[in-house]
Amino acid sequence: MSTTRVLAPVIAPGEKVKGPASYFPSIEKTYGQPVQAWLDLIVERLGTERHMAVVDWLKQEHKLGHGHANALVAYCRAGLESGGEG
Repeated sequence: MSTTRVLAPVIAPGEKVKGPASYFPSIEKTYGQPVQAWLDLIVERLGTERHMAVVDWLKQEHKLGHGHANALVAYCRAGLESGGEG
């Protein structure tokens, strides 16, 4: 298990967010899991798998749509590249 963690952003109600995080409210509503739960799963796979392999895994195993899966992986990758948090 990785000790690196990418933390989900705190998005205030009505706040306009750009980039991958703009999908997060919809992801939580659609799939019933907090974004942090998805990020914790993704960070483990990004250590050994390529971006699109992780996107495909989310789509196949967890039935996420392509845009939602790609947004989560892109956010997680960016967080890892900046050193992660936690």
